[in-house]
Amino acid sequence: MASIRDLRVRIKSVGNIKQITRAMEMVATTKLRRFQDRAVASRPYADEIAQLLSRIATAMGPDLADQAAFRAGRGAAVAVLLVTSERGLAGAYNSNVFQALERWMAANKGVDARFFVYGRKGYQYALKRGFKVERFFVDPPLEKVDYRLAKFTAKALSDAFLSGEYKEVVVLHSAFESMAKYIPTFTTILPVQKSAASADKSAANVILEPDVNTLLERLVPRYLETRIYNALLESITSEYASRRMSMKNATDAASTMQSELKGIYNRKRQEGITKDLLDIVGAAEALR
Repeated sequence: MASIRDLRVRIKSVGNIKQITRAMEMVATTKLRRFQDRAVASRPYADEIAQLLSRIATAMGPDLADQAAFRAGRGAAVAVLLVTSERGLAGAYNSNVFQALERWMAANKGVDARFFVYGRKGYQYALKRGFKVERFFVDPPLEKVDYRLAKFTAKALSDAFLSGEYKEVVVLHSAFESMAKYIPTFTTILPVQKSAASADKSAANVILEPDVNTLLERLVPRYLETRIYNALLESITSEYASRRMSMKNATDAASTMQSELKGIYNRKRQEGITKDLLDIVGAAEALR
């Protein structure tokens, strides 16, 4: 059994760890609130631009088939934008994403998946599994996500899709639903799905200025940028929600461990004091 000195050292070590995890929990909580506000604020705009695209696409009618963004690409590969974290200590955040990816790969056995990756954890996982990584987005980091980053990413994926190598582009990210619920989600962004290109038939009778083709040329890039921007924001929000929960659990576990160690320490200390008193009393009795 550990000595009193060893127990004292362990109690101090656990206390130091608890201070670190509590500080990380507070940092994660602060950043979570900031990113959560941005993620929630981006949703109405994303929904509205999707509805606008729906109305204009309906107005095009049969001519919609001539738009490259609305039909499957000529290639056979699938571009996957994989969004993970840069650092660990985020609970099951990354492992849940990887499990969803493995299920998708199993359901699409034989697919030529090529990855565009955000987050060092995802990049390391893809290399370890032998996946084809076309691009690893390093700078700027995901934590500094803004609309320019989404625009840059959308341009890279759109160019890859229009190059003729890919038949579709999908995004795997964590959809933030609540502080304790964030679900790995696959979303096909290219070609634009019928759900995003369907609306009531009355939209076909509207007069548009400028012409429909010009509007789509401008609107489709904005649509892609908005979808990616929202996906990146929800991913980083989910990461900090998971890290906050993980650090809170670690802090609680450290508190419990520290209490148990202090109980053992106090018992051993009391045993030592009692033993010393017995020795003193025994020696005094022997001298009489």
